[in-house]
Amino acid sequence: MELFRNISHREIEVIQFISRGMTSHEIADNLYISHHTVISHRKNAMSKLGAKNQAHLIRLAFERKLLSAS
Repeated sequence: MELFRNISHREIEVIQFISRGMTSHEIADNLYISHHTVISHRKNAMSKLGAKNQAHLIRLAFERKLLSAS
């Protein structure tokens, strides 16, 4: 069963910021949203990708070409 479901543009943005080592509060400040909203986006992305933790989320995002090394 494919775990990759429709990842929203905002969820991808949050994943990108996480991959840069930013905290939820830093991401919220950059995106002008609540830090609780960042947490929701992260949880949704983790669920959609089947990630067990943030490190796994980043690995899966690279594997599915949601992130690139550049």
